[in-house]
Amino acid sequence: MFVDEARLVARGGNGGAGAASIRREPYQPRGGPDGGDGGRGGDVILRVDRSVGDLGAVADRPHRAADHGGPGGPNNRHGRNGDDAVIFVPDGTVVRNERGLVADLVGPDASAVVARGGRGGRGTASLTSARNRVPRVAERGEPGEEQTLSLELRLVADVALVGAPNAGKSTLLAALTAARPKIADYPFTTLAPNLGVAGDERVVVADVPGLIEGASAGKGLGLAFLRHVARCRVLVYVVDLTVDDPGRDLSMVRAEVAAYDPALAERRSLSVGTKLDLLTTPSTAAVDLPVSGLTGEGIPTLAQRLDADVAAARASEPPRSPYVVLRPGRDPFVVRREGTGYRVSGPRVERWVAEADLEDPKQVAELQRRLVKAGVERRLAEAGARRGDEVLIGHSTFEFIPEPGAP
Repeated sequence: MFVDEARLVARGGNGGAGAASIRREPYQPRGGPDGGDGGRGGDVILRVDRSVGDLGAVADRPHRAADHGGPGGPNNRHGRNGDDAVIFVPDGTVVRNERGLVADLVGPDASAVVARGGRGGRGTASLTSARNRVPRVAERGEPGEEQTLSLELRLVADVALVGAPNAGKSTLLAALTAARPKIADYPFTTLAPNLGVAGDERVVVADVPGLIEGASAGKGLGLAFLRHVARCRVLVYVVDLTVDDPGRDLSMVRAEVAAYDPALAERRSLSVGTKLDLLTTPSTAAVDLPVSGLTGEGIPTLAQRLDADVAAARASEPPRSPYVVLRPGRDPFVVRREGTGYRVSGPRVERWVAEADLEDPKQVAELQRRLVKAGVERRLAEAGARRGDEVLIGHSTFEFIPEPGAP
């Protein structure tokens, strides 16, 4: 089964915790802190592999996670970095999340990081400073990102065979290439795109399932099929010459393609009439080239024409390259009202609170200084917090007491 849409829940690995260790050895009374840092969590990476034909592997396993980083150890031992989770996808995969486009992966080995691993926590050796010569607490590792993504495949081909149902597209593909698609005498035989390679120039031809009137507005499965036309260099409009009005069918298909994307109307195109062998009184005025996929009449001429058009299209367009969207990072923390109090959410501020010994006045004072410097107090005041209100950070509860002079 051909799968061109899939949902992916990707989670980066958590960073490893730093080690809280003090060197204690005989005759070494001042060994000092020697706790190593935790390892970085692995990333989730999407990478193009030409041997992958569709998104079936992602649809079968929609939840992917990278490895967690290892914890640091005494004697300045650094934790192991987590392995990346590399997911191979077909050429032409479009990736989106709730914020919009993430990446358009076109070309061999194109890749994008879709869920980053968390940073490893610092150990006591890295936390040593002039103000804190013997840190007692190490940092926890940051959690990895979690992203819910929608993946959509848009075929990357040189030629697209577009037409109404039962117009003879699959027969034409079989005559032009070594592909053997399903061929039958009823409409909608083709339910998924088929690919074949034609000619000495290695022209990739895609047989797009049939389009009906209203496909550009979502009627039938038109939108699911039309997106596969977007990347093709040359469009071949296939018309059945045995119908009552081939010109009407040709106009309908052209109109649906143009309504889906007006830029496609300006792309190189060719109209081909099929089933020429069934005509008793040939009437081919509506098309550029009449052919018969059964007898082979007109197929060599069509193959030469496609080679020339594709060569011209390749020469006139820039090389295809991947497109990755870079957006500003999210806020380091978020303040929201929760019941009668306020909750501050964010991996960094939650880690600060979790690392602090709230029974130690010095560490509490240092924690407050860090929160004020990060803007937590200001954001709480802007959200409407007043002196004495309850503030929740992680699993700890505080009383909001702003510094003197604060709003």
